[in-house]
Amino acid sequence: MGTPKETVLGAAKELFADKDPSAVDRWVASDYKQHSALAPDGQEGIRGLVQGLPEGFSYEGVRVIADGDLVALHGIYHGFGPDPLVAFDLFRVEDGKLAEHWDALVPVVKDTASGRSQTDGPTQVTDLDKTEANRALVTEFAEKVLKGADYSVLTDYISTEQYDQHNPEAADGLDGFGAAAAAWGEQGKNLAYRTIHKVVAEGDFVLLQAEGEFGEPVAFWDLFRVSGGKIVEHWDVVLPIPAELPHGNGLF
Repeated sequence: MGTPKETVLGAAKELFADKDPSAVDRWVASDYKQHSALAPDGQEGIRGLVQGLPEGFSYEGVRVIADGDLVALHGIYHGFGPDPLVAFDLFRVEDGKLAEHWDALVPVVKDTASGRSQTDGPTQVTDLDKTEANRALVTEFAEKVLKGADYSVLTDYISTEQYDQHNPEAADGLDGFGAAAAAWGEQGKNLAYRTIHKVVAEGDFVLLQAEGEFGEPVAFWDLFRVSGGKIVEHWDVVLPIPAELPHGNGLF
């Protein structure tokens, strides 16, 4: 039995690169719990998804973050629809099989405020010895700033020298984020984080899964890169919460 990361990557290859429905029996637990809006619960839900993948479908993996039994993937799906979709996938592995899955997918934006894409930037995990310190930093930032809306302490967590931004509507730096937040407010889309559901950390990368409002109920997936004790880079996916799901497990 391999590591959770090896399990997820092996399963992803056979299911979504090889498009092999029989891989479900090898890689997916019989009581597989699904939170995605794209598939029903259980093995048969994911088998149906794989069987229905269109010609030309592919997945472009960019980042992998492993934290205990949780493994997060950051990448781009091609062929699910007319436009490529940038996505976060989160799997829980149990006894060498995929046991639970969450995700968030939104269309790729070509022209971004920062000139950066939604997925470019560093991909390799570093600073493994700082995993828990970085997890603590981002968790405190999420509670105080994102949930608590105390922007007076923003620079305690985000670097004033470097803040590379991959949100398509915000430019680099704290000024870029501030300008975007002001514009969102004028559009009636005030950021409001209500519940932090998961904090997944490995080395310098920390992924936050949260719930709140952004003009409507949304799921926030924020990936932060930490260096020197400060957040220096940010990627995200903001997904409107669907009114209905093909299962009863909820999005979170």
